[in-house]
Amino acid sequence: MQLCAIGVVLGLVFSLSLAAASAGDGGPESAYAAWTNGPPSDPSHFPIGVWLQDPANAAAYRELGINVYIGLWEGPTEPQLAALKEAGMSVICGQNDLALQHLSDPTIIGWLYDDEPDNAQSLPEGGYGPATPPQEVMADYERMRANDPTRPVLLNLGQGVANDEWIGIGCDRSEYPAYVAACDIVSFDVYPVVGIGKPDGENYLWYVAKGVDRLRAWSAGRKIVWNVVECTHISEPNKTATPHQVRAEVWMSLIHGSRGLVYFVHQFEPRFVEAALLEDEQMRSAVREINRQIRALAPVLNGPTVEGVAKVASSDADVPIDVMVKRQGNDLYLFAVGMRNAPTRGTFSLDGLSDVECVEVLWEGRELPVVGGRFEDPFAPYDVHVYRLKMGS
Repeated sequence: MQLCAIGVVLGLVFSLSLAAASAGDGGPESAYAAWTNGPPSDPSHFPIGVWLQDPANAAAYRELGINVYIGLWEGPTEPQLAALKEAGMSVICGQNDLALQHLSDPTIIGWLYDDEPDNAQSLPEGGYGPATPPQEVMADYERMRANDPTRPVLLNLGQGVANDEWIGIGCDRSEYPAYVAACDIVSFDVYPVVGIGKPDGENYLWYVAKGVDRLRAWSAGRKIVWNVVECTHISEPNKTATPHQVRAEVWMSLIHGSRGLVYFVHQFEPRFVEAALLEDEQMRSAVREINRQIRALAPVLNGPTVEGVAKVASSDADVPIDVMVKRQGNDLYLFAVGMRNAPTRGTFSLDGLSDVECVEVLWEGRELPVVGGRFEDPFAPYDVHVYRLKMGS
């Protein structure tokens, strides 16, 4: 049995050591390096967005660790861009005539296509018609790219990506790869607790991971994948995801390969609140902490995924534990999340890692013994654990 010495690895020292880490370390070129005016390619930057918010609240969102606005209502306009610039907030926005006059403005880091073209589209006379054809989306993408090839185009799709029972889908499911081809960054939204029409939506958080997996598969890994997560009532006034569930959705996304997050913060019922997250102190605090952890680990998350070195067996076969391993310097980081709304226990096998000196559970003040290249840890429903495996020199 090997117990790891505690050491000063958390808090400020831990964050600074990650932020100072080299972008190289055997890792690939930044996913955003192809665009001179796109999202930062600095390995310490991880995109954390908020959907369609008033620029007047940009400073409040920056305090939560959010670094990019996604969409501007009836914009962009000059006052909107000026307010975002003053707050130091980037934006991915529609490519209107005014935006094209701001091609040298570093505030704009990407272009946004009209939301959810795969959904049934509302008709002027009322009711709904079919989806926007993927061929039309591709033509618009090519036009936007011709107008400005220095920034990526973001396309956000609806919950039909993950929810096969979604009645609002307007396309044939076989068309999804064609939609994914018509952008540089592809995203989707699904809100399991409050947005999929199930009374037990809290049992379907894994839809988030399912959608990320599908986008990666449909793009054959050639597109950057982001996704949108819930954190308010939205249209369910008596229901919302808990902070613990939101954290699980976020880390399910990252473990399955999402390279950027967007929070949906509107509330429509029982009253409309555009910035509902800012009115919910408990959720606001939780989102701030989630984002702090992502920022601290950004150089790790932006690095290469290490395959085949860690396996996990769940004590309950109905509660899988999904994992991702990343390398930074001499250390490996093992990210794990319980994928169902039930407890289990994970037994982790570290294949070929006989020189692991310690296993620390980040942000939990715990350390675990390693015996014969294995360690165990309990998982409450939807628990997330991040392990730092200290390797010998």
